[in-house]
Amino acid sequence: MSNFTELPADLPVPQDDGCADHLKGMKLPKLSLQATNGKTINPADIMGRLVIYCYPMTGRPNVALPDGWDQIPGARGCTPQSCAYRDHYQELQSLGAQVMGLSVQTTEYQKEMADRLHLPFPVVSDVNYEFQRALNMPTFVTSGMTLLKRVTLITNHGVIEAVHYPIFPSDSDAAWVLDYLKSH
Repeated sequence: MSNFTELPADLPVPQDDGCADHLKGMKLPKLSLQATNGKTINPADIMGRLVIYCYPMTGRPNVALPDGWDQIPGARGCTPQSCAYRDHYQELQSLGAQVMGLSVQTTEYQKEMADRLHLPFPVVSDVNYEFQRALNMPTFVTSGMTLLKRVTLITNHGVIEAVHYPIFPSDSDAAWVLDYLKSH
């Protein structure tokens, strides 16, 4: 069984396909998303800095990943990415940023992961692809599922000020965000 907290050494590196170039400067859509903390969150209403890390899907213990998962550039690594945000959460908060994970899995699916990994921040579900469609977020299809490509948005008062894409390896994302916040 796979160890979801460690990345295999031979993963393909995602290339910048330009699918996130349009995001900087966009306003977040006004919509309500269910969160793992039991609340409904409208990311556009969050004042100040918000880091939204969007990821394809997390694996679950004793459940096989989709066929060919490790061969899809940028797919593998959602758990290490979430753990990196957990481990850097206090520092991100000290820099004035709130943190939120986002995927198209159901809130119930996400809650299992958030509880298992002891995430101190909410993960929101875009199960109906409202956030994805409103911002034309990049996606890929595998095993009959349309999933978000890994992209991180840093917003300020509901406007996207920075975009990290493509992200590789996934567990380097939180450090990139910290560097950005320290220099801006």
